[in-house]
Amino acid sequence: MHQILEMIENKEYKKLHQKLQTMKPADIAEILHNLSDKNFLLVFRLLPKDFAIEVFSSMDSNEQAKLSKLINIDELRELVKELNFDDKIDFLEEIPAQLVKRILQNCQEQERTLINQFLNYPEYSAGSLMTIEFVDLKKEMTVKEAIDHIRKTGFKKETIYTCYVIDAFRKLEGIISLKDIILADKNKKIKDLMEKDFISITTTEDQEEIAEIFKKYDLLAVPVVDLENRLVGIITVDDIIDVIEEENTEDFHKMAALQPTEKEYINSEIFSLVKQRLPWLAILMISATFTGSIIEKFESVLSKVTALTVFMPMLMGTGGNAGSQSSTLVIRSIALGEVECEDILKILWKEFRVSLLVGVSLAIVNFARIFFIENYSILIALAVSITLFITIILAEMIGGALPILAKLLRLDPAIMASPVLTTILDTLVLVTYFSISKIILNI
Repeated sequence: MHQILEMIENKEYKKLHQKLQTMKPADIAEILHNLSDKNFLLVFRLLPKDFAIEVFSSMDSNEQAKLSKLINIDELRELVKELNFDDKIDFLEEIPAQLVKRILQNCQEQERTLINQFLNYPEYSAGSLMTIEFVDLKKEMTVKEAIDHIRKTGFKKETIYTCYVIDAFRKLEGIISLKDIILADKNKKIKDLMEKDFISITTTEDQEEIAEIFKKYDLLAVPVVDLENRLVGIITVDDIIDVIEEENTEDFHKMAALQPTEKEYINSEIFSLVKQRLPWLAILMISATFTGSIIEKFESVLSKVTALTVFMPMLMGTGGNAGSQSSTLVIRSIALGEVECEDILKILWKEFRVSLLVGVSLAIVNFARIFFIENYSILIALAVSITLFITIILAEMIGGALPILAKLLRLDPAIMASPVLTTILDTLVLVTYFSISKIILNI
């Protein structure tokens, strides 16, 4: 990075041009991300045309949108024209509709119709992810004819390692690897070599479910068909990696009680961050008033034994931490497809046994600390320790159950993580604490 900036500052453009050609597109995209608008455009224009397209494909959507504002419309049209079809769709989805319209004006009618069709697929569906740049073969072809066809059309395709066998009506009938084609007798028919037992998905399939399919079957690409089983595109593993990253980021945001956003933190505006955080904080703040109401209700208990106040933060914090541990493990297991909704009883039984052991251990340690070290009365030590034991059981079982219940209600399990769970548990902990204290201390 320092070397690039030095060349720009010294106006060593020929040397910079040569240096850029020795670098990887992804590395150049990363450098562009950290440059001012003026230097961003300068470096990009120093790239050879074909190389510039690879760099553009490696940029994130924010950088692509930034470049679209810096170059003129003719340059932009030329750039978009050379992109892989799925990269083209991804880019057009991110820029203003007015600019999309201007870019499409010079496209051929067939391509324009196809692009509009892709742009109309539901967001996060297979249709919005797929590319049309794949090799399709007729089942009546011989191996020799198939190889000739791949040589003729393959250079325009995103991948040629797996070919898709269709009939006269474009219905998908099988798949075949390039390896099998090359190693087969040249007179063999493709229909005799193709694999008929294969995985395919429909255009409306959700991207999260598609990611699970890729993971489960270790796929590099999967064909996409319409409702009549006609082949319309394929999704490749590089697109799914992006999906997994998006889904994980969204889950992290929800687990922190943030509105999900696709913008990078460093590029987000202040008001955008406020909008992202404020709604959930307001909900949690209002829900936390229940905690205040409970304390107010049991004010007579606290006024008689003020020492009880000392242990409230510890009990509430421990409950929140215990619940977060179990909910995080269950949410992760749901995301990985390791548990399903019907496993809820198994989860509750497992969390109950875990919480018993953890609760007893912490209660014994806590009792010893309060009675022997801090010299509180045995009744106070007993009240706090029993509350702690019950808190651990409640927290771990609720933490394990809530994500499953969220999934049953068709909500994202991630919303049941730390802040929401902690608010629920705080209420339960205080009710338990004051109720047990009243009984033990006979208040």
